[in-house]
Amino acid sequence: MAYRLNSLLGAVVEPPIAEVHGWLAGHTPPHPLIDMAQAVPRHAPPVEATRHLQERLADPEIVRYAPIIGLEPLRAAFARHLVGAYGGRIAAENVAITAGCNQAFCLALMTLAEAGDEVILPLPFYFNHQMWLDMLGIRAVHLPFRPDRGGVPDPAEAEARIGPRTRAIVLVSPNNPTGAVYPPDAIAAFADLARRNGIALVLDETYKDFLPADGAAHGLFRDDGWPETLIQLYSFSKAFAMAGHRVGAVTAAPAMIRQLTKAMDCVAISAPRIGQEAALYGLGHLAPWVAANRATMRDRVAVLEAAFRTNASGYELVSCGAYFAYVRHPHRGRTSKEVSRHLARDLGILTVPGSAFGPGQEDFIRFAFANVGAEAMPEMARRLAESRMG
Repeated sequence: MAYRLNSLLGAVVEPPIAEVHGWLAGHTPPHPLIDMAQAVPRHAPPVEATRHLQERLADPEIVRYAPIIGLEPLRAAFARHLVGAYGGRIAAENVAITAGCNQAFCLALMTLAEAGDEVILPLPFYFNHQMWLDMLGIRAVHLPFRPDRGGVPDPAEAEARIGPRTRAIVLVSPNNPTGAVYPPDAIAAFADLARRNGIALVLDETYKDFLPADGAAHGLFRDDGWPETLIQLYSFSKAFAMAGHRVGAVTAAPAMIRQLTKAMDCVAISAPRIGQEAALYGLGHLAPWVAANRATMRDRVAVLEAAFRTNASGYELVSCGAYFAYVRHPHRGRTSKEVSRHLARDLGILTVPGSAFGPGQEDFIRFAFANVGAEAMPEMARRLAESRMG
């Protein structure tokens, strides 16, 4: 090949999920596969949602571009949804609809920062966040992983790392990969830190519909000045089991939304229109269905925690919640990739190694349990208890 490629992109790690699934190519594990690698809902959308989309396909507008910023009824409905969940003042002008939450993050960070700037990113990070920052030439300043705080990062450690090129702090709660749910006072402390330093707080709430208890996850939107600091990201994929439709959202100041729209126009013009129709239907009709799935996931967390307590010899559950469990493996001196590969090939348990989530994570493995029924948890723990690495 005679032409050159982008060196920043070339230095970015390969997508971890694809690599993990590749470990089983040409290999059949000795046990039926328990796939805990990727965070996807196990269940399909309800029949009435599918039927609604089938009916909407008869409208010729469905195959045309949506507005760059998203369908106005969906933006308004999502703003009302956020007000119902958090209180405060949020309007359609604060919302941009994106092709999933990954794109929401990419567009938000492209709008906020440029090459040479810095963004504070707690460890362990969601790997796509680090990958995107690397592609843009933005330096990720890592906060250390704090198992002693249940995986909740320390605002004081973030304050010590803010410099003249810092543009944002990124939080994910409930967290991917740890499952940790950040308490409202911790989120408030980070918001206050961002406000005092004139930087953004980017809060990824992809998994907000799967909190361990009812009530608002934080009170940031109740402050009338929230647009000066907060940028909230969301995915409709998990709550409505519609990952393939690719619909997410950015909620921020109107001035931020206007600039972000330029990038959206170049990347995708708009999020898929049929997916936006699905999200709009979900917001208007599926709240009871989402609540039932939330209860199911809470039960699954309890079953998983019990399984680790009773039968996962040597594997320590560090944190757990929403879709994820972060586990310290017992094989000291072995890399997380070696351990995760062993689990896949020898035990039929597909997981993601801690090394995918940043430096200092070799002792950890991520288990994504959303697409695994509660009945599989004891069997998973039994296999872990029998784990022997040669």
